[in-house]
Parts: sequence; C-alpha cells; structure tokens
Amino acid sequence: MEMDKEKEIPRRKELRIKQYDYSSTGAYFITICIKDRKQILSDIIKPVGVGALDDPKIRLTAIGKIVEKNLLSSENISGVKIDRYVIMPDHIHAIILLDSDKYADASKGSSRAPTPTNEMLPHIVSTFKRFCNKELGNNIFQRGYIEHIIRDREDYETRTKYIYENPTRWYYDELYTEE
Repeated sequence: MEMDKEKEIPRRKELRIKQYDYSSTGAYFITICIKDRKQILSDIIKPVGVGALDDPKIRLTAIGKIVEKNLLSSENISGVKIDRYVIMPDHIHAIILLDSDKYADASKGSSRAPTPTNEMLPHIVSTFKRFCNKELGNNIFQRGYIEHIIRDREDYETRTKYIYENPTRWYYDELYTEE
C-alpha cells in the first residue's frame, strides 16, 4: 500500500556539511542536548543579595558529574583536546580541538556509531554519548548534535565567550522554567 505524499514522514534536515572531512585538524564548537530538554545535568545558582554582581555558578547533578567525566575522558583518544566546555541543565557546549596527525588510524576500521562513519568528530560524540548512556543505564541524549567549524581566531573567541556567558543567559532562555 502506497502512502499519500501528505502523510509521508518528514525527512530530518542534514546537519553536516557535505564533502567536509570531520577528521580535519581544527577547532569545533558542539552542542549536545538532553532528550526532551530535561534539566538533569546541573543547576544554575543565581547570586543573591544587594548588588550581587557575581556570575551565576553551575552545580553539577550526579548525572552531570558522569557526563563531565565522560566528556573529559574523550581526551584519551589520540589527537583530541576538550578546550572549553559548559554543562548547562539541559545541554552541553564544548570546543573540541582535533589534531588529525595524532588521531590513530582515523581512516581505518569502522565506527559503532548509529550512523557509521570513520570521521573523528562524530566518533568522539557517539563514543561520549554511548559511555554516558551505558553508565547511566538509559539514553539521556537527543539524537544527533550540532557542530560549528571554528574558522578563525575571532570565531574561536566568540564561541569561547558564548560558553563562558551561557550560565548568565540561562534565566533569559525561552526554555527556562523554575521546576
């Protein structure tokens, strides 16, 4: 039986740049979100009191601590450095530096990622998610992730500032709720 065109399931938007080698040496800004935007990774603690000018503080939950440990363990992969990161209540931002010369056998073997790829960045993210989910006993992440290829020093500084200021912006986020 043929489905009506109106009833066809919409195709996911392709997030990756075609013809780009995600094993290339460089810096990548990634965002990984929690399934259903559940706020399970951290709490953002507002400064209180008259004239409280301090930046908000991040307090990781037990789940957030597991996520942080597994994110930082990504550096055990040759050629990978987690340069900057922030673990927000419902998402993670990180700048990952890749050195393809140090990445061992980047073009050999196959990934066990849901979408097979031998590229370094997708391998790092899928391994990170898999280790977190295994330790937690369930899948906490949305499918996929968002990445931005950092093109130059100014772009790097913009992304670093974004990570640093993310906790301050939390209370202005359209998805923020005081649950």
